[in-house]
Amino acid sequence: MIAPTHLQKGDTISIVAPGKKTSRIAVENSIKIFKEWGLDVHVANNIFSDEHSYLAGTDAQRLEDFQRALNSNNVKAIICARGGYGSTRILDQLNYDALQQYPKWIVGFSDITAFHLKLSRLGYQSIHSTMPVLFTDVDSGSSVESLRKLLFGLDNQLIAPAKSSNRNGETKGKTIGGNLSLIVDAMGTSSEPDTEGKILILEEVEEYFYKIDRMLTQLKRAGKLKSLAGLVVGHFTNMQDTSVPFGESVEKIILNAVGEYRYPVAFGFPIGHENPNLAWCHGADAIFEVNAERASLSFSIAEIKNI
Repeated sequence: MIAPTHLQKGDTISIVAPGKKTSRIAVENSIKIFKEWGLDVHVANNIFSDEHSYLAGTDAQRLEDFQRALNSNNVKAIICARGGYGSTRILDQLNYDALQQYPKWIVGFSDITAFHLKLSRLGYQSIHSTMPVLFTDVDSGSSVESLRKLLFGLDNQLIAPAKSSNRNGETKGKTIGGNLSLIVDAMGTSSEPDTEGKILILEEVEEYFYKIDRMLTQLKRAGKLKSLAGLVVGHFTNMQDTSVPFGESVEKIILNAVGEYRYPVAFGFPIGHENPNLAWCHGADAIFEVNAERASLSFSIAEIKNI
């Protein structure tokens, strides 16, 4: 997996909107923060287009903006302004050849999971993290700071408190994952995840319990849960139920899906659609440790070599 060069003060980043419409105020606020980090900020030409009622411009406009950022020898990171829906409409039309000469970080989460999975197939690391539309949220400070640290190449570790539902163990592997719906959506496509030997990370928002069960069952039937190194579970936010209750919690649903496998599993990681949503490197080597005191996901290369 190719890791783009970490940022330095004076580097240029580009803010794009590959999916849903974004807020001008949110983008302007994020520009101030990025400039405080010492970065030069380019905003894509069509990011505030009104040419589509839901999406941030037509497919052609969003494709043009993203392709220009990919092709630039000056841009060191592409920051996706928000998630929502729309990334998969342009994902396979992009030409990623320029990344060979000008590797750069692609940053975001939720709908941007589609890009993370595509880049993983192409052999590039990327960053799963909060996005500009959320920078002004209450309690977003630690999420934004974790993105800064990761972009500038500082070692990072994600920690979650011990839970009775966790399955203890220690393992290592490359990280993969993000939003559960987008992972399932990628099945049978050019970005279908290769999960063998990987640490799979999952999060979800505003979904029905039975649909969580259905998606995990699909992943299991497709063999995507069988040979994991470990399973990290982040926020499952604002889960919903049907008039006839499903009768199982998210933890129960997940443990049922992986019950016959023996890798470590941990719940409650600060990843997903609520704060803190801490940044992590998609496609990077990591150590995953779950014990009676806590669960941790560490990205220190030195530690990985010594395990």
